[in-house]
Amino acid sequence: MVIYAMRISVLALDGLFDTGLAVTLDSLRAANGLASLLAGGAPRFEVSIVGVNKRVRSGQGFTIPVQAITSDLKPDWVIVPALNTITPDRLIPALDRADVKRAMAQLRTWHGEGVRIGAACIGTFLLAEAGLLDHREATTTWSLAPLFRQRYPQVRLDESRMLVPTDIGVTAGAAMGHLDLVLWLIRSASPELSALVSRYLLADIRSLQAPYIIPNHLAQADPLIQLFERWARDHLRAGFSLQEAASALAVSTRTLQRRCQEVLGKSPLAYFQDLRVERAQSLLHGSGLDIEAIATEVGYEDGATLRTLLRRRLGRGVRELRADLR
Repeated sequence: MVIYAMRISVLALDGLFDTGLAVTLDSLRAANGLASLLAGGAPRFEVSIVGVNKRVRSGQGFTIPVQAITSDLKPDWVIVPALNTITPDRLIPALDRADVKRAMAQLRTWHGEGVRIGAACIGTFLLAEAGLLDHREATTTWSLAPLFRQRYPQVRLDESRMLVPTDIGVTAGAAMGHLDLVLWLIRSASPELSALVSRYLLADIRSLQAPYIIPNHLAQADPLIQLFERWARDHLRAGFSLQEAASALAVSTRTLQRRCQEVLGKSPLAYFQDLRVERAQSLLHGSGLDIEAIATEVGYEDGATLRTLLRRRLGRGVRELRADLR
């Protein structure tokens, strides 16, 4: 049986996140090496590193050898590692760089030719900036989700998810989401090989970013949301009232709802529940309280309701969460 290799081009830009590139390349090399343990043994992935500049340096200053993008380059997939620009004041100017604009034009060309495109973390901003994610679901690094949502209102963002496949390819979450993306790509070619790579690397695809999100960080993107967060933390035990929250912040309920949706992509109640989940996780870790007492601390009448919320939001039950925190 002939096994055809998937052709993958990794698009390297100046100042990229070193770990994102290394994880991508090392995981694919591991997959090719481990393919020899499976029937056939042929490499499953032909990997090239390409760039729009002749010379590319990583965020840590290492020179990255890249090949030019030519008409005879015919990848099946292009992967866009993140730029090492983790704050809005560094990211926004980077998106306006000449090489980044050339890269976005090339991504649009590849898309028009039927090439699938994957991006992780801040790499997803390039796809969105190029217009490739408009009217599609996507995820990105949770820490910059408010900026992403405000800058690209046509994208259906869900930063609680780690991976979001669509018709153009796949987007992945923060930083080590590069690993999740590559494991997903390997699995699309061979579930058996993906399972083997996961075991050798002690890694697996995570379905959610939600357990890692820090609500306080998201609130800092907007002054009104910061005030709402403080009010909410003071009222976790008492419970949520939209009218009381809006009155305390001297805004209308409609304004509070609209701002939460624009910045956080969710309702005030949903954000309030995020804070309940965060507080419950903290108490599970360090308080020694049972689930009924923790439920009371975060404003629920019984532990069953809290168990359901934790399972729905984090994908884990109380026993699993406590085991993770040991």
